[in-house]
Parts: sequence; structure tokens; C-alpha cells
Amino acid sequence: MTAPSLTDFRALSFDCYGTLIDWETGILAGLQPLLAQTSGISRDAALKAYARHEQRLQTEHPGMLYRDVLAAVHAGLAQDWHCPGDPAADRRFAASIADWPPFPDTVEALRYLRQHYRLAILSNVDRDSFRATNDRLGVSFDLICTAQDIGSYKPDFANFRYLIARLGEQGVARHEILHVAESLYHDHAPANRIGLASAWIHRRHAESGWGATAAPPDGVRYDFRFTSLEALAAAHRQAPKPAG
Repeated sequence: MTAPSLTDFRALSFDCYGTLIDWETGILAGLQPLLAQTSGISRDAALKAYARHEQRLQTEHPGMLYRDVLAAVHAGLAQDWHCPGDPAADRRFAASIADWPPFPDTVEALRYLRQHYRLAILSNVDRDSFRATNDRLGVSFDLICTAQDIGSYKPDFANFRYLIARLGEQGVARHEILHVAESLYHDHAPANRIGLASAWIHRRHAESGWGATAAPPDGVRYDFRFTSLEALAAAHRQAPKPAG
């Protein structure tokens, strides 16, 4: 079987937080007031605890808005770390998503890719929270699919079916979509099982563990691997262009 080329696809669908947005930096910045009340909790331990709470909440409450998930995660971490409960602090952490920064290569790479593909977002976020993020990304997306629109969170297959259907309405077939994401758990495992090609943006290539995401299932695969979005853009620049 011939390996796919980046020029085989008409649309790129992106996970946002962890792939385009440096969510671990944003999460840790938002947690600083809480972490300041503790002693000896490492960066990795904080991210792992965040992932545990987020995964549980998104599984148990698929219709919960992401900003409410974030507030509940913060409340759960405060309890875990024996800190006083503070609903106002929970809400401030949820609002901090607006301040989470793009990775340094994101904006320029998206502007390049926008010239060659339709661009879509498939994100575990609510509409209002993504609006603030969208301003930081520097491009206009052809399609934005949020957990709020769908009523469930990745890795639920419903999210990927929704993406495929909405892009289909724009004339893009399933085999013409390349899903681009960092999380093997949230994105690559379900995308490939539902028949989407995928590109792993391995942002954490220099670090151990899974950070703020759950560990992936055994056997997860992907069609491309890059350590940055700019590396994907560079590979597209160098890819043989179709004849004609």
C-alpha cells in the first residue's frame, strides 16, 4: 500500500488545545495561585492530576460546558491538595483559557497551510471560550466544531462523525481530511478507528509521560509524525505536487 502524501488531502482538521495552543503552559499559569498554597507538587504531578480530573468529568458529564469542566477540575485539585474551596478562584481558572498562548510556530504555520487547505477545528471546548482563542490564532477557519455543538467530548466517536458530516456538507470527503493533533488518547485513537488519516504533532517529544492528557490505548497509530506545526508546513512545501 502506498504511503499517503500531504498533498493527498483537501482539509486539515485540528485539535486546538495542546496542538495549536500551549495548553500546559496555560494550565500551569492558571494553577499558580492554587499551587502557591501547596508544597512540593511538581509540574508533571500537577499536569497528571489535571488530566485525571478532566478525563473523569468529560466522561461522566459529556454535556457540561468546558468552562464548567475547568472550574470543576480546579475545585477537585484544591480538594486533592488540601486547599480551601474557593468558587471564585475556580471561575478565574476557567476564564484563564482566554490567556493560554499559541505555540510560537502556530500562527505562521496556519497562515501557510491556509493557502493550501480548508481548515477546521475539532476541539473539546465551548463556543465562548474558543472565541477568545480564535483571535490569537491569526486565521479564519472554514469550520469550527466544539464539544458544545456536539454534546460530547473526544475521544467519543460522535465528535469525529460530526466533523466528517460537516466537512462533507462543504464537499470534502472523509479520505480528503487529515486530522492534526497532539493527543494520541483524545484524537488519534478514535480518528483512525473511524477512518480518518492523522498527523501527530508531537509537542511533548522532549518530555516523558503524557502531561495533561490521559495515556493512549495500546495500538494507537498515525500516518505522519512531526514535532511542530512548522515541521508539517515545511514537509508540505517539500512534498511532490500532483501532476496537472
